[in-house]
Amino acid sequence: MKKLFTEIREGEPVFWRNPYLSDPPAFSFSASDVAAAEARLRRFAPWIAQRFPETAAAAGIIESPLSDISAMAEPLSRKDSVSFNNRLLLKRDDSLPISGSVKARGGIYAVLKHTEDLLFAAELLDEKADYRVISTDPIKSFLRGKKLAVGSTGNLGLSIGIMGAALGFQTSVYISREARAWKKQLLREKGVRVVESEQDYEAAVAAGRAASNADPDSFFIDDERSEDLYLGYAVAAGRLKKQLDEAGVTVDAAHPLYVFLPCGVGGGPGGITFGLKLIFGNAVHCFFAEPTQAPCMLLALATGKRSAVCAADFGLSGITAADGLAVTRASELVFREMRTALDGCFTLRDEELFDYLRLLDKSCGIRIEPSACAGFAGIRSVIPECGPDATLLVWSTGGGMVPPEEMTGYLRQ
Repeated sequence: MKKLFTEIREGEPVFWRNPYLSDPPAFSFSASDVAAAEARLRRFAPWIAQRFPETAAAAGIIESPLSDISAMAEPLSRKDSVSFNNRLLLKRDDSLPISGSVKARGGIYAVLKHTEDLLFAAELLDEKADYRVISTDPIKSFLRGKKLAVGSTGNLGLSIGIMGAALGFQTSVYISREARAWKKQLLREKGVRVVESEQDYEAAVAAGRAASNADPDSFFIDDERSEDLYLGYAVAAGRLKKQLDEAGVTVDAAHPLYVFLPCGVGGGPGGITFGLKLIFGNAVHCFFAEPTQAPCMLLALATGKRSAVCAADFGLSGITAADGLAVTRASELVFREMRTALDGCFTLRDEELFDYLRLLDKSCGIRIEPSACAGFAGIRSVIPECGPDATLLVWSTGGGMVPPEEMTGYLRQ
């Protein structure tokens, strides 16, 4: 362990396997909680299909495809000096409708959950209603008097800002220094109030939380603590199971599934891992990818210090080109849930993000943002153990809304 912490301090890439993994893991939530979240999303689906035409073909269900990227296996093998013939898949949350990232799951779900709670309490809606009634004047007028707030490095702010504004909430996004200029501009174009911070993600969340808590009409969606965000992300697992079945992919002890998930504060990858473990048990192996300068979840789990430890304690800057992963302190909720569920964590340097981005573009014609490429770095560490019958799945967490000129800059970097 001493060697691990020395390498972390020196900004070296590391791979850490969780010694506390158990079967079954100790979770605070259940399959019925995920089922309730899925049911809520289906109740809102008619309104979503009406309000966001890009979801109409899927009847208002916000979902991404699963792509076979076997064409990347050979160039990836050359780059990382490994040899594998395993099936290689990409979960395309970069192409999720409405906000183009994994945050379209948890973020949008959290907004819808709060909306439903408000409307139920005001007796303006019930579960049996056609939720397209949300577009009528009495409900629109009611929601215009309510406020939403969130702290974000960018993508969560987009999902909550776009959906909050569409529903009529007065929505504020407290955005950290890492956020891309185009994300801030897009939020403003959607009618969202953007409060810029010269500090990091943790400071932006704290500012948003304090301002919202001081306003009785405001509701703060807390990326560090929200159970609703977490359960919204977990819904992805059941949908992935259906896609794997349709693709003829078996997942069991003899045919394990290895999943590599970029990690910021932990809510997205944590919720997805929770859902996957509920379905597949330890036949699925989940690993979080973090930048060498911001390995917040790795530090929380490896030290056992929960959210009391941060990247600065190890002399790390928290600054990274993976803006969505520029988080220096892990979610306490996700630490608790992943302590016995997560298989491990690994880190990578920023320059590798762009190597993987170019390889994916050149081999498969798929363009995602740099932070979404982080998962590829975990493959080289598991190849010796996973065997030829394992399936490898990288979770692409964002990039669908990146402007073309910005993407061109990524490819050149």
